[in-house]
Amino acid sequence: METNQYLEIFIDESKEHLQSINDRLLDLEKNPQDLAIVGEIFRSAHTLKGMSATMGYQDLSNLTHQMENVLDGVRSERICVDSAMLDVVFDSVDDLEAMVMDIAGGGTGERDVERIVALLQTIESEETGEVKVGVNRAIHKTNLDNPVELDEFALTVLEQSKEQGLNNLIVHVSLREDCLLKAARVYMVFDVFEQAGEVVQSTPSVEELENEKFETSFQVVFVTNDQAEDLKNKIMKISEIEDVHTSVFDVDAYTSALSDRDLQPSLETEEKVVAKQEKSTLEKQSTTPKQKENQAANKTIRVNIDRLDVLMNLFEELVIDRGRLEQISNELDHNDLKDTVERMSRVSGDLQTIILNMRMVSIEQVFNRFPRMVRQLSRDLNKEIDLQIIGAETELDRTVIDEIGDPLVHLIRNALDHGIESPEERKQKGKQVTGKLELKAYHSGNHVFIEITDDGAGIHRERVIQKAISNHVITEEQAVHLSDKQVYELIMESGFSTAETISDVSGRGVGLDVVKNTIESLGGRIEIDSELDRGSIFSIQLPLTLSIISVMLVEVQREKYAIPLSSIIETAIINKKDVMHAHNKKVIDFRGNIVPLVFLKDILETPQTLEEDGDYLLVIARKGDKMAGFVVDSFIGQQEVVLKSLGDYLSGVFAISGATILGNGQVALILDSNALVK
Repeated sequence: METNQYLEIFIDESKEHLQSINDRLLDLEKNPQDLAIVGEIFRSAHTLKGMSATMGYQDLSNLTHQMENVLDGVRSERICVDSAMLDVVFDSVDDLEAMVMDIAGGGTGERDVERIVALLQTIESEETGEVKVGVNRAIHKTNLDNPVELDEFALTVLEQSKEQGLNNLIVHVSLREDCLLKAARVYMVFDVFEQAGEVVQSTPSVEELENEKFETSFQVVFVTNDQAEDLKNKIMKISEIEDVHTSVFDVDAYTSALSDRDLQPSLETEEKVVAKQEKSTLEKQSTTPKQKENQAANKTIRVNIDRLDVLMNLFEELVIDRGRLEQISNELDHNDLKDTVERMSRVSGDLQTIILNMRMVSIEQVFNRFPRMVRQLSRDLNKEIDLQIIGAETELDRTVIDEIGDPLVHLIRNALDHGIESPEERKQKGKQVTGKLELKAYHSGNHVFIEITDDGAGIHRERVIQKAISNHVITEEQAVHLSDKQVYELIMESGFSTAETISDVSGRGVGLDVVKNTIESLGGRIEIDSELDRGSIFSIQLPLTLSIISVMLVEVQREKYAIPLSSIIETAIINKKDVMHAHNKKVIDFRGNIVPLVFLKDILETPQTLEEDGDYLLVIARKGDKMAGFVVDSFIGQQEVVLKSLGDYLSGVFAISGATILGNGQVALILDSNALVK
């Protein structure tokens, strides 16, 4: 079977099923009695197994099969859900994820999983030693004899058929493991049943069988005139049938066992009834939304992100041509041409919105990995953590989503490791033993904000200052004038974040400079707020998209540069007489703030071709609480431009974040204002 054309779909769907398994396992840990959750996990695992086998990834299929056996034990209440069991299942999910990632990277998906398979088999084998007491024993006994649960209607039919001299049979049919069209085989088997008699009940249900929601076997309670052996022979003639086992169903024995069970009411029985009712209710409740989801799913298609990137690149070319047309239209001053260009601009603007929206992805896919990570870290650190996720539906451009995951992992690890105290320490401080960690995302204007909040120890101002002085990040004189926020930002300085710092500072400081650099490279910024013994907030501000940005075009001497509008406060013209000097720098008084001037012609080393006049033209830019006035020679105006990368060769150029092509075909460099504001 040629599977390459299905590989991308297989990888995407495998990731979705693994994420679903992870999420539901976390739910199961909180509600170990909820068998409906186990059913969801089982279905995802079973689908993954079937997909893997079809695609030829046998290791993946085998490991999923072992995990499925354990889940089946839980589903049938032979295996108890506890932390040790969940740890093993989580580990097996980790291995499955690694295999899928290997396949996504062009590998074969092979992996040494002997240890985890042995652990799963141990759990599975231990189930036989766990004998339920009371009612469970009666139920097991009944099920061993007649492994079915029948309702009153089915029992009545079977009793009547017995009175009429018909044969009541239980037929257990097993399909081959490599059976590809299970639903088709089930249909053929049921065709035989219909010709030979009447099916009273099937396990799983007919609907589940039709939807292939079963492993490789099913059983039916069947009424027939035929002999069991004849029926077996007819079914065995169907291809891909592994085995058929028939046994006589004794209605009297079943009814008697049922009566014994009913005569032993206990709390456990009531709990099981309630659990079954809840499960039934949950299943009923979940039916309607699932149907709606399916209806909605039919209206969507799965598109490779590479195709969207191609579409985006083509549109970027269109934006450049649009700028060119607008310029020609203004130069020619022709009314019809102007009208046409304006209409084209409106249509392309709508098109731009649609394409950008197509690239928007819910940040949920990044946040999804954190519940599992927090669970594992809290166990490793012996801390109790309550993780709250708010705003997971917030959407962000795909390019930003791809980059933001690692910085968030870093910040969350720091919050758990260095921020939130141990249970004993929290108790001594009069806090709740369980620490709180909140992950929140929301839109505001053209930006997305992500906040990581913890109620831990906070950042100790004096210790940070002492460490910064000892590391020569700041001097003692500078430390005196620093605000709290400026002190907190010191932990993100590269000179501060050394391995030695981690254990000495009770706050934070593990490679946070990398986090800061990554966020700033995305055009975002990070701020820290903290209160000693009350906790900390790391707030990240990110642009919605990185592809098309609004800029202020300026001229420095004869060269054109673009400054992102997101960092500009305003433009200003000041007389040279108003320029002051402080710390050997030229500064101005801007609305009560002392703002240093940055002479772009000196930094960019542009050829001196213009004579200076008596005024400075300024673009006032901001980075956090800091501001700077960029001195330029003329303002051209605001424009939407397409951000083009400079490529690997020029990626390290100071203060330049990219380039763009203007309407007249000229290339303008885009300034990285964050690098210029210090």
